[in-house]
Amino acid sequence: MIFRSEASRGYTLSAPATAYVGFLVAAPLVILIAYSFWTQTYVTLDKTPTLKNYSDAFADPLVRHLMLRSIWIAGAVTVVTVALAYPIAYFIAMKARKKTIWLLLITIPFWSSYLLRVFAWKLILGFNGVMNSALLMLGLIDEPLDFLLYNEFAVVLTLAHAWAPFAILPIYVSLQKIDPSLLEAATDLGNSPLQRFMRVTLPLTIPGIIAACLIIFIPTVGDYVTPALVGGSDGKMIANLIQVQFGAANNWPLGATLSLIAMLSVGFVAIVFVITATQFGRRIR
Repeated sequence: MIFRSEASRGYTLSAPATAYVGFLVAAPLVILIAYSFWTQTYVTLDKTPTLKNYSDAFADPLVRHLMLRSIWIAGAVTVVTVALAYPIAYFIAMKARKKTIWLLLITIPFWSSYLLRVFAWKLILGFNGVMNSALLMLGLIDEPLDFLLYNEFAVVLTLAHAWAPFAILPIYVSLQKIDPSLLEAATDLGNSPLQRFMRVTLPLTIPGIIAACLIIFIPTVGDYVTPALVGGSDGKMIANLIQVQFGAANNWPLGATLSLIAMLSVGFVAIVFVITATQFGRRIR
């Protein structure tokens, strides 16, 4: 009787996987929320519910500064990455003949460790790095540039390179779904290539752009490895402060509070972006 309907069979078969994923996602989140209402004095954990962590976090100008900087850097990384990824995705989807080879080339950065790629950029942008050495050799500068590393620019550049494939692939998929007859019809109606792109191609790829932006923006806010290695004091983000609270400071309740604040902030920005981008896509159609 239980397995008679197709819906019941589907729910039954998916129940173990749903419970497993729910446990992995929901249980840590519940623990994080519980910790945010507790207090800790290094080794002593007080489980008395309190809002002290939230009041301290919102009153701390450092938290506000790092949160705003994190959103700014993540937004800059998203804009730069998507802007550079769209032409590449367009070329592969519309112009390239051997698409499989191009897609394989896009995945090459994943063949090496993420840390190795970050260290590679550190060597490239360093005071005595590849870029400064090349500019000195060409006679374009008289002394090494000191603004290439340990700042927001270095963080944005490194993260944009690291997340580029994640922007290219969803945009490529959305471009692949476009019916060629729509482009032909636009051409027959007298549209120039630019008009055809703005009226047909771009509106139809808005879902892919939105997906690419979310895939990049959300995890970038929580990145602490890249800011720690190439950001210096001017490139630190909220995740670095959270890592300190869970590590050296051994203040898990405050770390949990900062994590939840970051999650809510990112969620709010993501929702606003999706609504705005969707409305924009409807207007240009």
